[in-house]
Amino acid sequence: MYEYEDELYEKGINLIGGIDEVGRGPLIGPVVTACVILPKDYVLMGLTDSKKLSEKKREKFYDILMKDAISIGIGVVDEKEIDKLNIYQATKKAMAEAVENMKIKPEHILVDAMPLELDIPTTSIIKGDAKSITIAAASVIAKVTRDRMLDELDKIYPMYDLKHNKGYPTKKHLEAISKYGITKYHRLSYGPVNKYKDKINVIDINN
Repeated sequence: MYEYEDELYEKGINLIGGIDEVGRGPLIGPVVTACVILPKDYVLMGLTDSKKLSEKKREKFYDILMKDAISIGIGVVDEKEIDKLNIYQATKKAMAEAVENMKIKPEHILVDAMPLELDIPTTSIIKGDAKSITIAAASVIAKVTRDRMLDELDKIYPMYDLKHNKGYPTKKHLEAISKYGITKYHRLSYGPVNKYKDKINVIDINN
């Protein structure tokens, strides 16, 4: 988890940013990214790709990282922008926004898989959230941030079970779309949603 960071430390680069995204696959809500700079040689036992951690563990690590990190930036691109740009370009935009929102900017960025065109040198790492402690930290921050957004949407639209599926196309989510229609937060450019674009949930009709 420290190989890429150690290589940069040896070159005298200490402000290393890690970027990751959450929310490319869901049918509803934004794509969320985080860029995180950790202290040099930072250790947090058990920290890895957020998808491999329980919700309880992610929440615990989130609180620790928010306190310990040198700098954190969050990028959010909503469903309307995703429909306009496509999810790939929307994710890249959110990543750039995360860097822009940092109070202290990184000298070099490690990014999970996706190549970025920034004015800061970057290294793209396939499955980086399982190979880099800095990207793993970003994955936790992004995941918890987005999950909390979906938990809030779940309070408005409990029929879609967003608290549990976080917007992914589970059987229960798809059945709810068929029964209740879609919300103003669903991504119209996604196939399972598009065919219901004229069937708006009664909650949105009345608001």
